[in-house]
Amino acid sequence: MDDRGRILLRAQRPTPAREDGDTVMRAVEDVLGELERGEAWGRARAVGIGSAGPVDASAGTVSPVNVPGWRGYPLVERVRAATDGLPVELVGDGVAMTAAEHWQGAARGHDNALCMVVSTGVGGGLVLNGSLHPGPTGNAGHIGHISVDLDGDPCPCGARGCVERIASGPNIARRALEAGWRPGPDGDTSPAAGARAARAGDPLATASFDRAAQALAAGIAATATLVEIDIAVIGGGVAMAGDVLFAPLRRALREYATLSFVRRLTVAPALTGTDAGLVGAAAAALRAFPDPAAARLRSAVRG
Repeated sequence: MDDRGRILLRAQRPTPAREDGDTVMRAVEDVLGELERGEAWGRARAVGIGSAGPVDASAGTVSPVNVPGWRGYPLVERVRAATDGLPVELVGDGVAMTAAEHWQGAARGHDNALCMVVSTGVGGGLVLNGSLHPGPTGNAGHIGHISVDLDGDPCPCGARGCVERIASGPNIARRALEAGWRPGPDGDTSPAAGARAARAGDPLATASFDRAAQALAAGIAATATLVEIDIAVIGGGVAMAGDVLFAPLRRALREYATLSFVRRLTVAPALTGTDAGLVGAAAAALRAFPDPAAARLRSAVRG
């Protein structure tokens, strides 16, 4: 990508998520190798990584829950070696999405924002005082593991009643099924099928989305009260449910965001789509390793 956010060259490989760590790394190296053969690679000055978490940017390691072979895996070191020493910036995928939305999406122009990915999990990131705030390890804003139900279901993270345990796509579908929702003749029990059922008026599917919206509203309001964000941007597969999610979310937010300094908080759908992680990883790298020539030019113009 260039400084304007234009994608110059794209490469991708399937993730062999159930294989050992080095096999997964070979897929990453294949992507890098293809990019290196492109004409634009000679101008590359940094590499950005947006990874499923947890990540530890301070150590350069990743431990994605859905990639068992990567536990404390030294991804930054391995990518740096594969790219002949280019500087590497690592952030969590929620932080990457936030960087993308602040640069090119719904959070553009907002100095204080929370951006969320609501999909198979719930992640997020923060913009504070006009700048991306990844935190020391690259996980700041991970709203999915704020507890909003103190006596709620156990979460795989070890806590109880986390936003993710209530509002992620699989948990929305699970709760509807446990309440008695039955899919159509095709047997589709996916979150997308649940959203279609809710849109058609199914009360059990609707109730599960309402519960998810309430959990999201509680987490967003808590975040807004803590750091005074003025917009929450929501992307990911569950956000594609549209008003099935956003209408009850906005209603619930009025019940939770009650203090005077958070009442004007707005919620908006994300705009950067499926490229959010890629765009955001590039944005994080550009932020961490700015172009020295461009910085000198800006300084000269100001002078």
